[in-house]
Amino acid sequence: MFSKACEYGIKAAIFIAINSKEGKLVSPKEISEEIDSPQAFTAKILQELVRHKIVSSVKGAYGGFEIDKIRIDSIKLSQIVKAIDGDKIYIGCGLGLETCNENHPCPVHDKFKTIRDELKYMLEHTSLQELALSIKAGNSFFKV
Repeated sequence: MFSKACEYGIKAAIFIAINSKEGKLVSPKEISEEIDSPQAFTAKILQELVRHKIVSSVKGAYGGFEIDKIRIDSIKLSQIVKAIDGDKIYIGCGLGLETCNENHPCPVHDKFKTIRDELKYMLEHTSLQELALSIKAGNSFFKV
């Protein structure tokens, strides 16, 4: 459903949020190891997250990535998805057809539209804080 870059972006943002809540900066190497992503690919994803002001980069020997503690609750998954994948997940055809809309629907158009709408709602109403707290409490995980 999401691109691999978007999956890594979500995982990276959650990992950064968990550490930021504890006042820790995390390096690109730590992030790539935690989310099991190639370092160079992770670096590009992190650049996009910084460019879209989802995470902050601190330069220097003791630098790394962080998210302002106050902002963690206000950052929604939809912001990360938009930064990495754009909004195609909300408008694409369920069968990948070029021409699919209300006037010219594919066979799964109406059912897929319902799923897309539910996904959009979930992404717009799920914060990094919620996910970070769930992982911290041991109720969920993203690393086996």
